[in-house]
Amino acid sequence: MRDSTAPAVNVHLVDISLFYPARTGGVRTYLRAKSRWLRQKSTWRHTIIAPVLRDDDDPDLIAIPSFPIPFGQGFRWPLSAALATRRLISLQPQLIEVGDPYQFAWSAIQARDKLNIAALAFYHSDLPQLASRRMGALGQLAAENYLRKLYTHFDLVLAPSRASLHKLQAIGIRQARHQPLGVDTVIFAPGRRDPWLKRRLGLAADCRLLVYAGRFSREKNLAALIAAVEHLGHPYHLLLIGGGSRISASGRVSCLPYQQDASALASLIGGADAFVHPGQHETFGLVVLEAMACGLPVLGVAGGGVAELVDADTGLLAESGSSASLSEGIRSLFSADLPAMGRRARQKAVVRYGWDCIMPQLMRHYETLLGSGQFRLADIASLPH
Repeated sequence: MRDSTAPAVNVHLVDISLFYPARTGGVRTYLRAKSRWLRQKSTWRHTIIAPVLRDDDDPDLIAIPSFPIPFGQGFRWPLSAALATRRLISLQPQLIEVGDPYQFAWSAIQARDKLNIAALAFYHSDLPQLASRRMGALGQLAAENYLRKLYTHFDLVLAPSRASLHKLQAIGIRQARHQPLGVDTVIFAPGRRDPWLKRRLGLAADCRLLVYAGRFSREKNLAALIAAVEHLGHPYHLLLIGGGSRISASGRVSCLPYQQDASALASLIGGADAFVHPGQHETFGLVVLEAMACGLPVLGVAGGGVAELVDADTGLLAESGSSASLSEGIRSLFSADLPAMGRRARQKAVVRYGWDCIMPQLMRHYETLLGSGQFRLADIASLPH
């Protein structure tokens, strides 16, 4: 661990992430929530470096020249990792957090070594799983070896779920620690629900409306979910909110585009009867937490980070991501007391995952890296832990 002699008022945290520009996904939500929280509840300075064109709504953002990745669902690739390194060094931070395992991670390592400061990485994406789907067992092994080499350089690696933590530990990342993400329980709340959503979609009032929000990509297992709803037939209907791979609407499936405004998303999610997430390899599943905060019960799959958010009090877990298992899970979910499940889901989201609960946990990780005797956390002492 590296020494830092900066007092509290001068602590400057810089987040750098390739994932920030994506229109969907939890990294952008996490970084924006962190910026707001630090401005309101701490004396820290916070800067985000990302490969974006421009974002007037985020005064703490520094854009790195980049180009769009074809079919990348909003992702952009930086033109120069060296430029990112120079920007990091020029900002003179006391702490760097990296949100991806690609070019920016190596930029952070170079800047950290130059400045002699602390650096941590947040494991937002399951790179070995992605490599396995595309290149098989050899691809997974290569990705694990790459991560082992990369993360050796970091003082701390945070994993949003225990499933991700165990994967990191299994490949030899000894400095990995568990740190879940959080949710804005004011924006994502039952009071935001659209009571007329079914009517707007042209559905009957007694329709059993399921909703999914996120990327339309193969790893989300949407094909199996659609097949499950088609098999169930009347009165079930599925609303998909997001973008990516083309999905055709049908008598049982409606599609809406990605919602840039979080309040609009909360309104749509809250207007459904239940949320369903068929993915089996999520590192966390932030949108599931958002649905729970809206007061919806959740059907997930017994695998990955989603399985750690959903329990028998707040929803159900299908045994697998097959269409048959999802069909059975949906039918079982609607035989339960959905309103009671929804209330318990909301309570769990508020008590355990509100940002005023999660951010102090994150700050304690930062405190450990910087040295607990070198600055105070007085601004967060009165918040629930």
